[in-house]
Amino acid sequence: MSETANPDALPTIPFDLFAKLDLRVATVKACEFHPNADRLLKVQLDDGTPEGRQVCAGIKAWYEPASLVGKQVVIVSNLEPRTIRGERSQGMILAASEVLPGDGEERNVMVLTVDKPVPPGSKVS
Repeated sequence: MSETANPDALPTIPFDLFAKLDLRVATVKACEFHPNADRLLKVQLDDGTPEGRQVCAGIKAWYEPASLVGKQVVIVSNLEPRTIRGERSQGMILAASEVLPGDGEERNVMVLTVDKPVPPGSKVS
């Protein structure tokens, strides 16, 4: 496959670098609009740990908070926590995006989910 086949493709990385990502399944327990941001949702996740975790996700334009509750999503669980607009975010929810026909700017975003229920905290490999 040529490097020009996908102009958005990033350079290849060694497998050991990829293996450092800890991808897990988490269940959305609660979701609400981020109080201080126009594009973010504040998501409470059951990640299989006793305390769970909170993630801020830039998906407000594509999802109503209630529509995510109960879904099982794929997260990067070992991303360094950070504070986003005053709220702690402890990971990242993975999503796919597509550019819609037209001007090339508008896109559609779909959160990655699993097709059958699995225990929260299950490893994605």
